[in-house]
Amino acid sequence: MKSIVIIWLLLLISQIGKAQDISGVWKGTLTMQNGCFAINHIELDISLSGDIATGNSYHYLDVDNYVKKKFKGLYDAAMKTITLHEGLITGFNIPSTCTICVKNYILTYHNEGNQEYLSGGWDGKEVRTGVDCVMGQITLSRVKESAFKDIPEIKVDTGEIRLDFYDNGAIDGDTISIMINKQVILAHQRLSANPITTYIKIDPSRRFQEVEMVAENLGAIPPNTALMIITVKEKRYKLQLSSVQEKSARVMFVYDPEE
Repeated sequence: MKSIVIIWLLLLISQIGKAQDISGVWKGTLTMQNGCFAINHIELDISLSGDIATGNSYHYLDVDNYVKKKFKGLYDAAMKTITLHEGLITGFNIPSTCTICVKNYILTYHNEGNQEYLSGGWDGKEVRTGVDCVMGQITLSRVKESAFKDIPEIKVDTGEIRLDFYDNGAIDGDTISIMINKQVILAHQRLSANPITTYIKIDPSRRFQEVEMVAENLGAIPPNTALMIITVKEKRYKLQLSSVQEKSARVMFVYDPEE
């Protein structure tokens, strides 16, 4: 009898531990008056260490229209609630008429069968004015991966970034255009074994620099692929970019003076 009780307790502890594992990507929508987007999607990428939660939040219409922020907070395992506070804005691409709202969330975990949810309320303040945002509700469900997983970010400090683009693999006639912060700086360039080179000047007053590679054709062997070599002072990075005519490839440079 004693051994049966011990086994039952171990199973119970195992189930409780499983229910409390909220690390991962959660996606849903939030109610928001006077929001920037017609539909206010939200994504929270939560990392939990003990009761400390950290991660990134995305408030977005789609992957081309978004605000990204860091958050931190606390998880109460007994109550199955998590409190998160957004802070540093690390990326955005929104109309100039939009105002960013830095939010706080109080969410409760629950599950229905195999589906897991976080739901609750939020409040916040507008970045520009400090005025309170109109509070709203939010419901998220666990998903396998982020909608923004294909947009790498590289932190840089002041200085100059060199970008070299090569055809990645067989030289098959791929041609591309390069945009920096939505402005075309190279157009109709044919990729080859010799680099297409351009530079970005880092302006400390502008935190984000987005580089986008747009496929002009698909070459003889689709998709349009490129190898981008990034040189920042003594550091070098290699990124493989793949683009089709319906979707471009992007990388975000984030100015961080601590780098």
